[in-house]
Amino acid sequence: MRADNVVDCHVLVIGSGGAGVRAAIEAAPYGETVLISKTIVGKGGCTTMAEGGYNAVLRQQDSCTSHYEDTLKGGAYLNEPALVRALVEESPDRLADLLAWGAVFDMEDMTELAQRPFGGQRFPRTCYAGDRSGHEMMMTLVSRLALTDVTVMQEVTVVELLKDGDRVAGAIALDQNGEMLLIRADSTVIATGGGSRIYDISTNSSSGTGDGYALGYRAGAELIDMEMVQFHPTGAVYPYDARGRLVTEAVRGEGGYLINSMGERFMDSYDPERMELSTRDVVARAIATEVLEARGTTHGGVYLDVTHLPAAQIELRLPVMLEQFLLYGVDIRKDPIEVAPTAHHFMGGLRITPDCQTTLPGLFACGESSGGVQGANRLGGNALAETQVFGRRAGLSAGLATVRKHAIDPAQVEAQEARLEQFRKGTSLPSEVSHRLQKVMWDGAGIFRTAAELQETRETVADLARIPLRAVSVQNLVECCTVQNMCLTASLVIRGALLRNESRGAHLRKDVEQDWTPKHSPFGHTFLSLAGEGIERREVPV
Repeated sequence: MRADNVVDCHVLVIGSGGAGVRAAIEAAPYGETVLISKTIVGKGGCTTMAEGGYNAVLRQQDSCTSHYEDTLKGGAYLNEPALVRALVEESPDRLADLLAWGAVFDMEDMTELAQRPFGGQRFPRTCYAGDRSGHEMMMTLVSRLALTDVTVMQEVTVVELLKDGDRVAGAIALDQNGEMLLIRADSTVIATGGGSRIYDISTNSSSGTGDGYALGYRAGAELIDMEMVQFHPTGAVYPYDARGRLVTEAVRGEGGYLINSMGERFMDSYDPERMELSTRDVVARAIATEVLEARGTTHGGVYLDVTHLPAAQIELRLPVMLEQFLLYGVDIRKDPIEVAPTAHHFMGGLRITPDCQTTLPGLFACGESSGGVQGANRLGGNALAETQVFGRRAGLSAGLATVRKHAIDPAQVEAQEARLEQFRKGTSLPSEVSHRLQKVMWDGAGIFRTAAELQETRETVADLARIPLRAVSVQNLVECCTVQNMCLTASLVIRGALLRNESRGAHLRKDVEQDWTPKHSPFGHTFLSLAGEGIERREVPV
């Protein structure tokens, strides 16, 4: 490898969403920091697409204890309590950072931040910038990043982590021309986001392919609760061009009704107290049940209706939703939206301590790449807060790590060169394999699951993973690596689902009868690593 293709730094951050950019900002004062982005920073990733808002305790009637309890209950008590404590106690300060850096959120009477109600929460605690909250955050973070000395490498994809003994010591990456880069680092932060693109219908951007899970697993890190995939209740199903596009929870937070083809507000049958503002797992299963029992629309969804709200409220509070659906010929001021569940968020991920240390020395993780914060189901508004609380913690922890000189075994580089060479000799295009994978996962490892269907899906995914992928150009090499990551991530989801012989949160097993509640379940975290797999049969302390 040429000397000019080797980069040395103190901290390497992989991923450029809200968590990754925040981690890079925080790490920068401690030494040379490199941020690698698969896309253009601020343009790709899911933080930019996030519409709903940011949870923070700001009002006197609210409290961190209430936010903590709501998060644990919403997560079916699978959350790691120490991580939840960090989230709820620090999220107000991290929001204050964003405001100090120039973020503009909606206000009430020009005196205090506006907060709207979101599902599963006792108080309105979701701060927002209309329905473009994530975009506002990312623009602020990118502007702040520009004031640091962080080296940003855009349209570069990490294909494998480097090791020095048991310690992660950097990564191997490919640029847009297929050129291999070697980055040596004292600390490495994985902030690559989720993996919902392994499903046929997903709200995720094209970068949500599970790269961080696959990278960490192959390096030997432990992952937890990978079966916990959140299906957002309201993804558009019609018109076809809008299929899978997220319809933010803010629509229900502003007072939207869910109505079946019989004209019924059916949430009365599933959660009469909270109705449309029940937790996402409950609402998603309710919609899926209505469709399965032939009370859905002809396009396989239900109606989300805000036509009873004043047009001025929709225009002010939901401007992106209004504009987005006008492009598809639907005026949400006059017509309901057809929606159905869509793959949205991974609650599981790389196992971390409160300081974002994974089970591997030198490797940290934050944001959706990590597991344990959200438990078995995430409350809307907690994800954007998580990016800032744990992005900051990961950046500080990585920055404070000891400076050391790493010895990289050339065999690691040679192994990746051989891997890329195999792609030049393959037989199948990566796009063909990824499309088959997405369909298989949607059908066999979706909202409702059985052991038989999961096992069959596991075997099919294993077959897909063995197909020799073919790169038709040097740029296509990255796509081949990505599809391998997708297949590995899919297998991790299925393995976790087979281990968890219960229904909890986002994971519903149709073939299991249980006489315990999630709070008193004997099942703890599922864990997966190269060293083994299993489930912690313990009462999770809450």
